[in-house]
Amino acid sequence: MAEDELGLISLYWGDGKGKTTAALGLALRALGHGFRVHLIQFFKGGSKSGFQEYGELSALRRFERFSYEQFGVSDWIIGRPTPEQKEVGQRALVASREAISSAEYDLVILDEILYAVSFGVLSVEDILRLLEEKAPKTEVVLTGSHKRLPELEAVADLVTEVKKIKHPYDRGIGARKGIEY
Repeated sequence: MAEDELGLISLYWGDGKGKTTAALGLALRALGHGFRVHLIQFFKGGSKSGFQEYGELSALRRFERFSYEQFGVSDWIIGRPTPEQKEVGQRALVASREAISSAEYDLVILDEILYAVSFGVLSVEDILRLLEEKAPKTEVVLTGSHKRLPELEAVADLVTEVKKIKHPYDRGIGARKGIEY
């Protein structure tokens, strides 16, 4: 594989802050080189959390070659997912399949898809089947999950664990505009 050839799979997981931020940093790098980037966000853009507009999306939307889709749900998944949450997860999976198999994008980021597995919305087998349909030169990044997923690590070319040492949330400091969203 030539050094400028695309088509690898990266996985960012762990209990630390920065998985999505790392993926979007990669998006910014790719856009700077003229690549076409598509972001699919699982479970973002529909919560009652109060931060509907993520700062990074405001910035990335300024790039002509950047596009995104959000598949938000009205409430956080606590315990077993609701039928609505499962349905939204399935719609996001279909959109993901279309994006990574189309060869239309150089980089596709499937943000929080690993949480969909951890929460029981999707299965590891769903993700493995999805990745089998990836266009050969489409780079794919999967983010999310505090839980290690060895079957997905086995097919990934790059695996990064983001580990929390401490976080302001532990001291009662909530999400801050411009920093956490």
